[in-house]
Amino acid sequence: MMTRTLCVLLLGLTLYGRAEAQDVLIPMDNSQSDHLKAYGATFWALEHKIDVDWLLNYRGGSFLATKTPELEAELRVRGVSYESLSGAQTASIISSVESDASNTSVVRLEKPPRIAVYAPQQTLPWDDAVLLALTYAEVPYEMIYDDDVLDGALEDFDWVHLHHEDFTGQYGKFFNYRSTPWYIEQQRQAEIAARGRGFRKVSELKLRVVEIIKEYVGGGGFLFAMCSGADTFDIALAAHVTDIVPVEYDGDPIDPDAMSQLDFTETFAFTDFRPIFNAREYEHSDIDSGPPPPQLRNPAVDYFTLFEFSAKYDQVPTMLTQNHVPTIKGFIGQTTNFIKKFVKPNVVILAEAPGRGEVRYLNGTFGEGTFTFYGGHDPEDYQHFVGDEPTDLSLHKHSPGYRLILNNILFPAAKKKKQKT
Repeated sequence: MMTRTLCVLLLGLTLYGRAEAQDVLIPMDNSQSDHLKAYGATFWALEHKIDVDWLLNYRGGSFLATKTPELEAELRVRGVSYESLSGAQTASIISSVESDASNTSVVRLEKPPRIAVYAPQQTLPWDDAVLLALTYAEVPYEMIYDDDVLDGALEDFDWVHLHHEDFTGQYGKFFNYRSTPWYIEQQRQAEIAARGRGFRKVSELKLRVVEIIKEYVGGGGFLFAMCSGADTFDIALAAHVTDIVPVEYDGDPIDPDAMSQLDFTETFAFTDFRPIFNAREYEHSDIDSGPPPPQLRNPAVDYFTLFEFSAKYDQVPTMLTQNHVPTIKGFIGQTTNFIKKFVKPNVVILAEAPGRGEVRYLNGTFGEGTFTFYGGHDPEDYQHFVGDEPTDLSLHKHSPGYRLILNNILFPAAKKKKQKT
C-alpha cells in the first residue's frame, strides 16, 4: 500500500513539474513593451550563463531563455515583456520553428561578446547612434581610440563599432566649421596624436589604424560601422599608396595621379568609386548618394526595405535583419546611402531604398571575420545637425532602425551554421 502511494506521489510530482514554467519567451513582435531593452536583457542572460536561443523569423526574432528567478526579476526591472512557458509549450515552439515548412530557425547564443566602440574619449553617448543604443539597452562596452588600436587593444574584443569617424584624415570634411573652437581643438589633438606616433600627417595615422582593424577582421573579428565610418574606411584602404587629402587639411596637395593609384583590391565593400577632392564639399566620395532630393526629405515618404533571407541556410543575414516590421523609415547622415553600382558583387545587400539603387545596410566577410555597414546617422533623428539635442530612446522603444544596430551586438554570440555555397 505504501509503495503504491509513493508511486502515485512521484507521478503527481512529475506531472506537476512538467506543468510548471521552465522557459521564458521574450517576444520581439508588436507585443513587446520595449524592443531595445529586450536586447540588453538577453545580453544580461548570456553574462549570467543562462541558456538563450534566438528564434529567427519567429515573432519578430524572439528570444527563448531558461527560466530563473533572477532573469524574471531583471526582465521586470527593465520593463521587458516576457511569457512563461511549460516544457510542452517550449517543445511545441521549437518543433514549429525547426519545421522544414517554415522560414524560421533556432540559433543558440553561446556567450556575450566583448564590445568596443572606437571613438575619442570626449565623445558623449548622444554623438553616436550605437553609443545611444548600447547605453539605453544597458549593454556594457569599452571605448577605444587610435592609441589603443596601435597598442593591440583589439585582441581583447569580439565586436568593434567605428564611430562616425573620418579615416581619410580630413576631419569629417567639416571645413565650414574650421573657425569654431571644437574643430580647432579636434584638429590640434589629431595632429599631436599623429606626431606622437611618428606619423607626418593625420591621414597616415588613420591609414595605419584602418590596416590594423582590417587585420583584426581577417583574424575573426566582427566590425560594424555607420555613416562616414563605413565609406571612409574603404576610401582610406583604396588610397593606401597615394594622397587624396586636399592641401587645406594637411598642407600639401593631392597626388596628381591619385585616381589611377587607387587600389580597390584592398577595400571591404566598395569598388570603382571616386574620392571628392574639393575640401569645401561635404562628401568624401561618390559612394554616398548625397542628401535626398527635396521631395524625399520627409520621413513619411523616405524609407528603405529589409530583404528576407533563408533562416535555415543564410543565418548571418537573417540574424542581422531581424525586426518586427519589414520597412524602416529613412534617416540622413554624412553618409546616407551607398550607391549600388559601387558595392562589390560578393557583398550581401541587407536593405535598400526601393527603386533608387541606394543600399542602406550591407554585410560581407573578410578572412575569418565579418563587416557590416549601415548608412545614416541616427535612426530616430531624420536629419541630425551639429549641436542638436540628443535622441531620447525611451521615446523610441520600438525603433526598427535601432533594432538593426542591436542585432549586430548579439550576432557574434551566435553559434553559426555554414552558409550555402
